[in-house]
Amino acid sequence: MALAALTNIITLSISVSDRHASAAWFKEKLGFELRYHIDEAGWSELDTKTEGVILGLGEQSEPKPGNCVPVFGVDDIDTARSALEAANVKFDGPTQVIPEMVKLATFYDPDDNAFMLAEDLAG
Repeated sequence: MALAALTNIITLSISVSDRHASAAWFKEKLGFELRYHIDEAGWSELDTKTEGVILGLGEQSEPKPGNCVPVFGVDDIDTARSALEAANVKFDGPTQVIPEMVKLATFYDPDDNAFMLAEDLAG
């Protein structure tokens, strides 16, 4: 039995230097559709052509290629995190909360690859 109950949504998060330009590139080149830009959070999301797979664009002044972080959706991040921590899964700091949007928690596999859990607060 899984320790964390995942939903059928996964977000592949990458860092980019200009989210708006990158979103336009992915729309033009791959046909992805913009979900939204949240400028105050430096974040944009696009629907890919695969159901349940979202591309997240995190704006950074110096993006590092090859840093894709899969973000798994969960219904209850606190329960999922507690179960994983009890099984000695390493997390990076406290759960982050963007009010009325999302709760996020970064964790690592045994090789220190980063992954995240995300609980949708927007409904």
